[in-house]
Amino acid sequence: MAALMAQHGPCPLKHNPDVSPYHALVRTIIFQQISGAAASAIMARFLAVFETDFPTPEALAAKDWEELRAVGLSRNKALAVIDVAAKTLDGTVPAQDALSTLEDEAVIERLIQVRGVGRWTAEMFLMSTLGRPDILPLNDIGLLNGAQIAYGLEARPDADAFTMLGEQWRPWRSIACWYLWQAADTKLA
Repeated sequence: MAALMAQHGPCPLKHNPDVSPYHALVRTIIFQQISGAAASAIMARFLAVFETDFPTPEALAAKDWEELRAVGLSRNKALAVIDVAAKTLDGTVPAQDALSTLEDEAVIERLIQVRGVGRWTAEMFLMSTLGRPDILPLNDIGLLNGAQIAYGLEARPDADAFTMLGEQWRPWRSIACWYLWQAADTKLA
């Protein structure tokens, strides 16, 4: 891990109080499982529909999913971003100051009630938006690949092995994850 830290410098993960949970989740859903370039193009078209920097939850909740489909969102993503807006309006997804007071598992339980948000997405939210320092996503293939590379393992660790490996990084497992992602990305480059 020391070599990765020296190679990649300081970890940029931190609490981002200026980004609302609503905004972060909509953006995350739009960017899920597609290239950054494709997601950026879809995001630009999505924002153009609302003619604003970012739509309010009320404006998004009122949109027909087919109109969002026309800008490049899949049916599931269109329905998911609309659900983020609806769940924001009904309080399931509260403001960041309310989420910040909850334990990690309580945040996860709130967020996975939203269509299109699973445990992994909630864990990424905890790390990148709330800046939680001790998150260990066990089902992230990039992390598992990074651990295999960084530790010279013959095979990618399974969830149990990765959990055990991660104990040495506690209470900074989120930071360790960032460095493991760098190891995986460097190997792919």
